[in-house]
Amino acid sequence: MSTTKAQIESAIKTALDYPSYMTLMQELVHKGMSTGLEQSDALTNYTLLNNKRMKRLNKTLSVSAQVQARIQNYPKDIRFLVLTESWCGDAAQSLPMVSKIAACQPSWSVSLISRDEHPILMDAYLTNGGRSIPKVLILDKNTLEVLSHWGPRPAVATKMAADYKEIHGSLDANFKASLQLWYNKDKGQSTLEDFIALLGL
Repeated sequence: MSTTKAQIESAIKTALDYPSYMTLMQELVHKGMSTGLEQSDALTNYTLLNNKRMKRLNKTLSVSAQVQARIQNYPKDIRFLVLTESWCGDAAQSLPMVSKIAACQPSWSVSLISRDEHPILMDAYLTNGGRSIPKVLILDKNTLEVLSHWGPRPAVATKMAADYKEIHGSLDANFKASLQLWYNKDKGQSTLEDFIALLGL
């Protein structure tokens, strides 16, 4: 399934920038809610946890001066259009770095939309047949051409998941705990490296 410029334009109209998304996360925590069509205590708790993680990562993640310079010399204006939900743990780990990348170039931007509210767009970028998030569409900001896409995890973590699933059959609580430890040690650098490669920086 392919996306059309009209679908992307429609999605952008409903999107939030990153600071507004962080404000929404805080509001959801106060209301005991999450984004998305489904509401449950579990999803509310994940939203609470993710809000704390993202606040911490917003303060601690960084992009080296060398990479910043390469981003500033990139020949195209970029928009990162992100399909996500507040309860998604992988999104909480990667979106702060995506925001840091975009902030290196004043003409770049991040637009976040709800996966559940954009099923047609989501279904154009499935992962192994599933609506895995986050999914980041890297757009030419002027033409809205999809230059590339990324997600739901950094390449290193994707391989970790595939290897574990091959041995154990599913991604259980033990894997999720080990993945969390990996994210904590990685500090967003694998996500940054993925985007450097995708953009050819």
